Amino acid sequence: MDEQNKMPVDQDEALLALLHSRAEVQRLKEREQLFSALLASVNSVLWALDWQAQRMVYVSPAYERIFGRSAALLLADYNEWRNCIYPDDLDYAQDSLREVLERGAIEHREYRILRADGEVRWLSDKCFVSQHSEAGLPQMIVGIADDITDKKHMETELHRLATTDVLTQSSNRRYFFDSAEQAFRDCKATSTSLAFLLLDVDDFKKINDAYGHQVGDVVLQRIAQSGAGALRRGDLFGRIGGEEFAVLLPGCDETMARQIGERLQREVQRLRFNEAEHFFSVTISQGLTLLQPDDQNLSALYSRADAALYQAKRTGKDRMVQG
Repeated sequence: MDEQNKMPVDQDEALLALLHSRAEVQRLKEREQLFSALLASVNSVLWALDWQAQRMVYVSPAYERIFGRSAALLLADYNEWRNCIYPDDLDYAQDSLREVLERGAIEHREYRILRADGEVRWLSDKCFVSQHSEAGLPQMIVGIADDITDKKHMETELHRLATTDVLTQSSNRRYFFDSAEQAFRDCKATSTSLAFLLLDVDDFKKINDAYGHQVGDVVLQRIAQSGAGALRRGDLFGRIGGEEFAVLLPGCDETMARQIGERLQREVQRLRFNEAEHFFSVTISQGLTLLQPDDQNLSALYSRADAALYQAKRTGKDRMVQG
């Protein structure tokens, strides 16, 4: 009799346990769905790397949106990650990962990636070691990466606006002299030659009066383009006044400086302008000076170049005078 009474009880308990298990499975499934939905909505790329096996073991859905590449391919082959790093940044990206193992974490890394469509994007990520090999577990590096391309573009644009003359797209006065001061100190410290050149458009007021300020602006733009084309890599060219430009030539002796100045003079002489069927050309006057052993600051070079420029104006214009 006891056996007969016990069987329904056991069956009831088993049924309750089964129902409970199903409820737990359902709750876990709902949590998993919620977790997956949350991950899908996150714009950051979450990733986990088995360092010893050199295998990516997890990457969040945002990877495919940001990288434009298949997550399955990345999980199957770690070389997919290397292939998507911008070539110039690959060494840094790999070396900084090794640094994570030494330091335990890196709060900030910035590098570029190449999407599958060829677009270059900027990423910023932080990563840390989550498990240590001495505990008998794989050495895992986990991280979170954000797309900061828009931020980088904004920083570049702000820098351009802060350092560039809006009209001519050459260096503005402040940036030119800040950079020139640094170049002066560097050349003084290393006993490197340095040339400084000032140039001014001849009779520019007459051009504005005859053809208008818009044409005058075009003249300045074309001269700035000629200046950029006549210089070497590493030379500095800037607009420092209305129609006045300055050139800094690090590592340039007298002979080379004169050659550059004469080349610039010829480039400007070749320019031709047409306004309402009126054709005209322009010339420039230049003042050149070189770094002297007793020069204490950039102002000394500027003063000599300015005096030489004034002399060039007084003696007929369209020429270069050395001071």
